[in-house]
Amino acid sequence: MAEAIDYVRSGDTLVVWKLDRLGRSLKDLITRIKELNDRKIGFKSLTENIDTTTSGGKLIFHIFGALAEFERDIIRERTNAGLEAARTRGKLGGRPKALSSEKIKLARKLYADTSTSVAEICKMLGISRHTLQRYVKIPLVPESRRS
Repeated sequence: MAEAIDYVRSGDTLVVWKLDRLGRSLKDLITRIKELNDRKIGFKSLTENIDTTTSGGKLIFHIFGALAEFERDIIRERTNAGLEAARTRGKLGGRPKALSSEKIKLARKLYADTSTSVAEICKMLGISRHTLQRYVKIPLVPESRRS
């Protein structure tokens, strides 16, 4: 399909058997049709009988576009309403913190005491070097420089 889209020239009409051959989703389909239209290339779907070279075909396609935009707006509104309702119930989104405040204090204390290696601290707390670095807010010294 990419080769066919690259091949067609201004004034040509791209013909497909079904709409789903041109795009995976309605948004993708609308984007591709708009790109073709900007290049002055017509589009025709044989199964759905849509022809953007005619005024009726353009109307049908614009209606599809408007419905797709409406659907996206509805989904966005529902998602935001759900997130807000969850926040009012005290739910927080996102990944949980790797360490509790007590474990953060322990990590900082262990890190300040250079007798414990970074690898040992990470193993004790079950976290990665990068996570430890974020919690202690100090650039990690290479393992070879720590005892």
